[in-house]
Amino acid sequence: MADFKTVAQADELGENEAILVRYGRIPVIIFNIGGEYHAIEDKCTHADVALSGGEVNLNTCQITCPKHGAAFDIKTGQALSAPAVVPVMTFDVREHEGDIQLAPVGRRASRD
Repeated sequence: MADFKTVAQADELGENEAILVRYGRIPVIIFNIGGEYHAIEDKCTHADVALSGGEVNLNTCQITCPKHGAAFDIKTGQALSAPAVVPVMTFDVREHEGDIQLAPVGRRASRD
């Protein structure tokens, strides 16, 4: 069973916005893209840099690392461009009674 933990209130995250939260010690970016929640660890797998400082493209569901320009898929965590080849950690996200809750899906398990 997934270990969901409340990390924010749903009214803190409007449509087409993102917020930075913590799941335990892990910094996580939660995105609300067109009413769907997605969450990834706030750490580039190439340079150990916060992705939250990077450019977000909601149309393509991508975030770009501000240090070296590696792109990641917000929905799947997959690394989409060099220099990153390892996916970022992703989380299941649910809204429950006004709370936004997260549960880890997996750690950077595969390489491209």
